[in-house]
Amino acid sequence: MASGLTGADSNGVSGSRANPEKLIIDTDPGIDDSMTILMAFQTPEVEVLGLTTTFGNVSTEDATRNSLLLCEIAGCQNVPVAEGSHEPLKGGIPRVADFIHGSDGLGNISLPHPTAKKIDKSASEFLVEKVSEYPGEVSVLALGPLTNLALAIRRDSSFARKVKRVVILGGAFFALGNVNPAAEANIYGDPEAADIVFTSGANIVVVGINITTQVILTDADLLQLKSSGGKHAQLISEMCKFYRDWHVKSDGVYGIFLHDPVSFVALVCPELFTYKRGVVRVETQGLCIGHTLMDQGLKKWNSTNPWTGFSPVSVAWTVDVDGVIKHVKETLMKP
Repeated sequence: MASGLTGADSNGVSGSRANPEKLIIDTDPGIDDSMTILMAFQTPEVEVLGLTTTFGNVSTEDATRNSLLLCEIAGCQNVPVAEGSHEPLKGGIPRVADFIHGSDGLGNISLPHPTAKKIDKSASEFLVEKVSEYPGEVSVLALGPLTNLALAIRRDSSFARKVKRVVILGGAFFALGNVNPAAEANIYGDPEAADIVFTSGANIVVVGINITTQVILTDADLLQLKSSGGKHAQLISEMCKFYRDWHVKSDGVYGIFLHDPVSFVALVCPELFTYKRGVVRVETQGLCIGHTLMDQGLKKWNSTNPWTGFSPVSVAWTVDVDGVIKHVKETLMKP
């Protein structure tokens, strides 16, 4: 196993059934987002305070619709859904990955429209409000571009100090991206926002696709899920058909990468990962826009540089693949 900090060293202890961890999920559902949201509602160690929505896998409007629908499917209609930004910080038309998740983001399986409505507050307002209400107690699981978090940091200069931790699915550390060789999709979706978040001084854990692409739910696993008595197993199996077919065509993988679920497992089971600490910056212009680069602290620099003076973050370095897959399957198969 590569050297690095253990999960306990870098992240502390996750919540317990008696004292569940307060959690906001910033999301762009998306099939693997949907799996993660349903897993969170099935996990007694976390209390989902709300969902905030962003663009990425789908438009922000569709992300809000899907989030409301997932809350209803989980029997959690009272969980608030706050709609976030419809575009990156610099503006423009956001990149939407409907070719991966289907035109509706849920695998084109014709689910009904939700009956619940989004709340009046914006995503950044909701994030600031809850973190201020419970300072030091609220974690954020960020599964899409980081626009809403950057807006929360701009809205409240104390946000970064008051949030317990931010677990981010994003980046490709010393590995190829999935939008192009330089960049991973969530960071590429709003690189300016990502750089603001990474340099904010918040307690940040980053799980890149160099980790998540090691964790594959195979065709055999998907069949086992479908055959189980899991509360949401049939729905997830139907969603995953579109997602799985894209993986075969794009990556030659007969199964699916568990990007978002792996990030959730990093939040609730940090012991299944090791981490390295370092300052992370994001390229915001040029050929390598969206590229994440960490200063590993291997050299004492003779002069200042763009990494100087910022707080380090924890970057996932190794993963117990079998342990993560076991946790995901057990959670998804809960009756």
